Amino acid sequence: MARKLSRRSFLECALAGGAAASTANLTIMRDAFAQGSGPIVIGHHCDLTGAISSWGVWHDKAAKAAVDLINKDGGIAGRKVELVTEDTESNPASGARKLRNLIQRTNAEFIIGSVHSGVMLASIPIATELKTIYFSTGEATEATGSKGTRFSFRTGTDTYSIAAASLPWCVENLGKAWTIIYADYAWGQSTAQESKVYIERAGGKVLNAIPVPLDAKDFVPYLAQISADTEVLLPAFISSLSVAFYTQAKSMGLDRKMKMYSSSASLETIAPDDIKGAAEGVYFFETFPRQLTAKDDSFHKEFNKLLGIDDVDAREIGGSRVMDKSHGWQPWEDIFALKQAIEESGYKTRKDVEGVIRVLEGMKMTNSLAHPQGDKILRKEDHVGIIDCYISRVENGKLEVKKRIPKEELASNMPLRHDLSAMPV
Repeated sequence: MARKLSRRSFLECALAGGAAASTANLTIMRDAFAQGSGPIVIGHHCDLTGAISSWGVWHDKAAKAAVDLINKDGGIAGRKVELVTEDTESNPASGARKLRNLIQRTNAEFIIGSVHSGVMLASIPIATELKTIYFSTGEATEATGSKGTRFSFRTGTDTYSIAAASLPWCVENLGKAWTIIYADYAWGQSTAQESKVYIERAGGKVLNAIPVPLDAKDFVPYLAQISADTEVLLPAFISSLSVAFYTQAKSMGLDRKMKMYSSSASLETIAPDDIKGAAEGVYFFETFPRQLTAKDDSFHKEFNKLLGIDDVDAREIGGSRVMDKSHGWQPWEDIFALKQAIEESGYKTRKDVEGVIRVLEGMKMTNSLAHPQGDKILRKEDHVGIIDCYISRVENGKLEVKKRIPKEELASNMPLRHDLSAMPV
């Protein structure tokens, strides 16, 4: 009979296997960490309170779990990792102050960044000034585009790559006449701009783009502006605004008059069952399917187990919270990407940061427990994650994958617009 692997042995094999395939070079736990060089401090610029706190709690959990696993397996280059967290309060001004505190007072050498696009865009100039790598988890494309620098990276998608990956298929299969309705701030604005380009490129037409204030409670005045000729409605909201939108749109019968498609952000931390069918039939873009069956491998399953979520809804086991599955994997993977880059570059102190940047630019990551979302590359020029993506539909209260977009197709649909690798360090 084959010897059964213990959980400990599985983790070692899964992580070390990833290393052999050009992922994080994890080592089996030694008796003690290497002495004399001190810990590596990673800062987490996390949205623990405020409008996006329901996402931040999962980013905090993912980052802590990644650091714990790395330290159990010997740290980074034999050095212990210390994670220091500051709450951005989901507010750009507060987030900017907290970032300076992370870097200047707690000596964070690398930053796992905010998922709030406003905070993220306020932070990149500071991280650049202080020569500190900042991994964005928000989606406004400017972070790795017009406002990006050598220090800004993103393993996940942005509004540019979401549009490039999904909208050619959506225009062909859902309809040609579109209306966009969006939250009037950085992410919503960026979603509207990038989506319009790809809808028109695919032969569709945007009839109207309707901004909605962040403090809106009553959607009726904005829903009333939607053209009767609309075939597909693209809403771009998060958290409570999403609940209000889908609930009020359904009460007005819009779901019977047109199809709907949106980014995963519109349903993050929300289970379709929890909003009583308001999102039934809506198509959503995902980067990490909520259902294990859509990417059924041991790494995905173990990641779910370590984060304490179920394999169907990404719901907290023993609780009611739902993980922001298509964003919450990034803090975990960003830390493992840093581990690989630090070890490959021979990083010792801050003066060696350029070496880490050069390794990150174009770095390949292979499906493993370190990278459970799947194979990916950090494109050298614009520092964007080129990854497999998915289009899912809510059916009987569950997200069912309808289309997988391979990373190669994504790359071919999004030509380079910026070369951050040519900028100075």
